[in-house]
Amino acid sequence: GGFTYDTSDMATLKYRIEETGADWVIYVVDMGQATHFVVLNGCAQRAGFLDPAKVRVDFVGFGVVLGEDKKRFKTRSGETVRLTELLDEGLKKALDTLKAKGRHEVLTPEELKEAQEAVAYGCIKYADLSHNRVNDYIFSFDKMLEDKGNTAVYLLYAYTRICSIARTANVTVAQLEQAANTTAVAVSHDKEWKLAKVLLRFPEVLTKITRDLYLHSLCEYLYEIATSFSEFYDNCYCVEKDSASGDIKKVHIDRLLLIEATARVMKQCFNILGLKTVARM
Repeated sequence: GGFTYDTSDMATLKYRIEETGADWVIYVVDMGQATHFVVLNGCAQRAGFLDPAKVRVDFVGFGVVLGEDKKRFKTRSGETVRLTELLDEGLKKALDTLKAKGRHEVLTPEELKEAQEAVAYGCIKYADLSHNRVNDYIFSFDKMLEDKGNTAVYLLYAYTRICSIARTANVTVAQLEQAANTTAVAVSHDKEWKLAKVLLRFPEVLTKITRDLYLHSLCEYLYEIATSFSEFYDNCYCVEKDSASGDIKKVHIDRLLLIEATARVMKQCFNILGLKTVARM
């Protein structure tokens, strides 16, 4: 006899549970297959090799990527867009964006290449992950490469800006780590308090995305960190300089610790989302 798509999936699920010892199986496929996986789950339970109390099986459906004409994303000739072509186009557009901002004049060739790749690959990944996965979305490089709003470019710029503050203050990571053991973060200003509360929600957000498997929640959280930090930085002096000479007069180490915590949480978010960060952009 032959075999069908259904029986192949049944056999595969049985193998994953009984042979590989999987305790959590996640199917990431088109939303159009939702009914199939509901039936598969039920059949596996009735067949006796899937016990929901011991093995978690999730169907993670995703919507369709559309072109700007709101039809399925294809090439002009009607063919499926290849990922390699998409990434190459992303590299070109990312470099154009960086040059338009004059970054090629202040970055070394190596730094420019790193920034180009981080922006190109990051903007494509982030655009996909920042939408509710069950919804269709329109693919647009122009929107992806905007440096305002909930985009990878804005967040990567925000992160590099945050990382540069300690360098500007001539404070090393080792000094910050030492200060973390002896210095209390006062959070006396409203914007300090707001940022600190956002950072403290990180474990809660991780629990939520692990439970629900909707990564756009993490993207929204990352954007909330960046906007809360911007409000904090605009209202709270971290490094005070002499207006005439530009020399550093005072460093608020407790605020630098809050900045370091912000950078570390953002870095973890980027890692989970698969986005590469750079030191300078």
